[in-house]
Amino acid sequence: MASGMRKVDVIAGKVIGAAIRVHKKYGPGLMESVYKPILGHELVGEGLQVEIEEPLSLDHEDLKINRAYILDLLVEDEVIVEVKCVKHIEPIHASQLLTYLRLTGLEVGLILNFNTTRLVDGIKRVVNNYQEERDDL
Repeated sequence: MASGMRKVDVIAGKVIGAAIRVHKKYGPGLMESVYKPILGHELVGEGLQVEIEEPLSLDHEDLKINRAYILDLLVEDEVIVEVKCVKHIEPIHASQLLTYLRLTGLEVGLILNFNTTRLVDGIKRVVNNYQEERDDL
């Protein structure tokens, strides 16, 4: 890893790189249900552990709700990836991802909107209690 880079940031970088490759190959216009397994396959090919459509439960007091929410991709148990094919990433998409991060206790999530001419225009990073490591600390 590069100096000062955290594992979660390296993983997020690999996810973005793989997503760009997928987008270059297939372009916009497919459904989310197509991009998710292709992206997952690419990431597994890079040696990463990937869960696709990972259902998670929610505990509320003495009530357990199974499958309360489903993560599009969970990479290395560190990064949540939400795959979108929408006109624009809306604030509600970031709020939803932040909720997932809070519920799982994870720090970093990515929204990848494949419905763009250039994928870099459809990437949004969302963080929850993220602390950058600094060499001078």
